Amino acid sequence: MAGRFPPRATRTTTRGGHVPVPASAPVDIHPDLDLGLTLGPLRRGHGDPTFRVTVDGSVWRASRTPDGAGTVRVGRDGRAEAWGPGGGWLMARLPALLGAEDDPGAFVPRHKLLALTHRARRGLRLTRTGLVLESLIPSVLEQKVTTDEAYRSWRVLVRKYGEPAPGPAPDGMYVMPDARGWALIPSWEWHRANVDGKRSATVVRAARVAARLEEAALMPPAEARKRLELVPGVGAWTSAETIQRSNGAPDEVTTGDLHLPGIVGWALAGDRTADDAAMLELLAPYAGQRHRAARLILLSGRVPPRRAPRMTPGDITGL
Repeated sequence: MAGRFPPRATRTTTRGGHVPVPASAPVDIHPDLDLGLTLGPLRRGHGDPTFRVTVDGSVWRASRTPDGAGTVRVGRDGRAEAWGPGGGWLMARLPALLGAEDDPGAFVPRHKLLALTHRARRGLRLTRTGLVLESLIPSVLEQKVTTDEAYRSWRVLVRKYGEPAPGPAPDGMYVMPDARGWALIPSWEWHRANVDGKRSATVVRAARVAARLEEAALMPPAEARKRLELVPGVGAWTSAETIQRSNGAPDEVTTGDLHLPGIVGWALAGDRTADDAAMLELLAPYAGQRHRAARLILLSGRVPPRRAPRMTPGDITGL
């Protein structure tokens, strides 16, 4: 499968953790920045072992970087710390993680709901992690199952095959396995983590070409998605969910989702039966910012009301 990829691009990284990591460094945080809104998409449920928010409002992340495992803490006071071989890598890319490369001013609301939400959520920035596999694998785990099931699988696998987060990270924080670690997980352990053969095979295939997939973090989003979709089992839904996080892509819309078209359709047109085609048509006026528009709709809380179940003859028994 590796032969299907284009020639390898040259990427310069610092290996072995030789970059000095400051014990504490100021971060250029925009006054309006909302850490929770910006970094929230990186959290896979409240028990995510790679993500923690502490009582002082600090956000902790444990990541597998090109230089190795690293932990970073970002405080509400505008200071950051990092530990581990990957700490220098994380600090160097912290501005992008906090949305410095995002331009919320490029979004022009054309609907009252979006205008109100854009104003109320002015602290939202689109994060860019620069790391593909750490978003691709949990996205694969989320295919065709409930989010709670996928989050549990992620927790089980990271805790068992990852490593404790470097530095004074909160208890229970782990860095996910490296590519080789994912590829070597036995079939029965996938089963114990409630991951079926199709999804586990996709993760293993991705892990085997991880270096080529990580190059996608430096590509334009459309090209990056094509690179990911060369892996059998990675489709449009998974590539969009990944590139939104790794590349900070404001226009990459998630298609193939069970609920999103109906939510967008209801919010913008009062149509709860919208499909992908109708959703994309409604989002067309926001070309270049369609992902941000969809994210704001989700943050608005405007969702279609649940339909009452239809009554059947059996329902009236005993009345």
